[in-house]
Amino acid sequence: MSTAAEHPTYNYKVVRQFAIMTVVWGIVGMAVGVLIASQLVWPALNFDTAWLTYGRLRPLHTNAVIFAFGGCALFATSYYVVQRTSQTRLISDKLAAFTFWGWQLVILLAAITLPLGITSAKEYAELEWPIDLLITVVWVAYAIVFLGTVKMRKTSHIYVGNWFYMAFIITVAVLHIVNSAALPVSLTKSYSVYPGAVDAMVQWWYGHNAVGFFLTAGFLGMMYYFVPKQAERPIYSYRLSVVHFWALIATYMWAGGHHLHYTALPDFAQTLGMVMSLILLAPSWGGMINGMMTLSGAWHKLRTDPVLRFLVVSLSFYGMSTFEGPMMSIKTVNALSHYTDWTIGHVHAGALGWVAMISIGAVYHMIPRLYGKAQMASVSLINTHFWLATIGTVLYICAMWVNGILQGLMWRAVNEDGTLTYSFVEALEASHPGFFVRALGGAFFLLGMVLMAYNVYQTVRKDSKAPAADASAQAA
Repeated sequence: MSTAAEHPTYNYKVVRQFAIMTVVWGIVGMAVGVLIASQLVWPALNFDTAWLTYGRLRPLHTNAVIFAFGGCALFATSYYVVQRTSQTRLISDKLAAFTFWGWQLVILLAAITLPLGITSAKEYAELEWPIDLLITVVWVAYAIVFLGTVKMRKTSHIYVGNWFYMAFIITVAVLHIVNSAALPVSLTKSYSVYPGAVDAMVQWWYGHNAVGFFLTAGFLGMMYYFVPKQAERPIYSYRLSVVHFWALIATYMWAGGHHLHYTALPDFAQTLGMVMSLILLAPSWGGMINGMMTLSGAWHKLRTDPVLRFLVVSLSFYGMSTFEGPMMSIKTVNALSHYTDWTIGHVHAGALGWVAMISIGAVYHMIPRLYGKAQMASVSLINTHFWLATIGTVLYICAMWVNGILQGLMWRAVNEDGTLTYSFVEALEASHPGFFVRALGGAFFLLGMVLMAYNVYQTVRKDSKAPAADASAQAA
């Protein structure tokens, strides 16, 4: 490895490790996603093997994409951003290294246990109690490294991106500990300490805030650093970013009840979840507008900079997803959309369009700087990746919108005598073309990630170096 990649002040080793694993786990998680999407088109693809059935692989896919791909992107970018904006080294190299190896162990254990059917059966929290304890230890170490580095900063100011990262780290810790409280009965089995409807309420308080803080607040921290840096423009409104921060974290915590409309959850809790979801539209769009307006005077750069294109299109999907989410939380809309593929489309508009695209843009921004290179090995490959990702995402979400509305309307259709017009199997058959388009869209996105891995590999191994790649003039 070139010594040009070593910075005299910052710890870039752990950032490099997490950045590379972001790409690796992205390919793994999305490959599993394409496989299970294909199983819905061609059921024989489970090969009559329990470990390869949809029910076993689906939680593996969600955990791999959220916590392996998304988690590594958050670790990499947060460690990178906090050092450059605080102008100081991570507080502990050993503890930072522990967070890397500890997190990879968590991912490996998930990849082993979930296909074996070892699960707590809680959405986004399927891992059993020994792995939950390991996650807690790693996360506490992460909090110490990040918050300790902020405390030791050389600047009086804490950059707004770091506020979002801090909110994400602290809130995810609380969510994980409360929702994972369980009574173990063996090494591989435990039962939640909460009864019935309370367990459901706690689970979706956790589940929606896993989206709200792991998949939103953390990535907004990413957005507030990488969009201005790549556009070479200051953030449009720093005041708006502060308002955005406080409004978002004050509102998000209350929205989880909208996942439980028309269930045993008390009606007031369902309504509260709906109302807070609708209020959430304002801070969400405030952040999206702030990011978009940062490009004022720099829109021409989109013609030649595919990395900036990734970042800006991610903001577009963020704006769309955060409009769609509050709309789907309205009870009358939810009566049509719930339990249908519309929900799956909404999730992936956020997961592929927002989370994956901004992560990809951030990694493309960091890799040359981390390895002392002038730029990525191939800008044209980045451009190809951008179009594969964008087309793949659009195919995916459009297929799921059509399927979802189709399913909702077929399920609620009744004859004059009150019997159902369509059987569930008829709705499933009608959904088959949409399943095929969804698998195709996922395959496009996966192909883009493979091209990214090749491009990153070529960049890391090539000899050309950037002049003063990490000189103080480039410091944030």
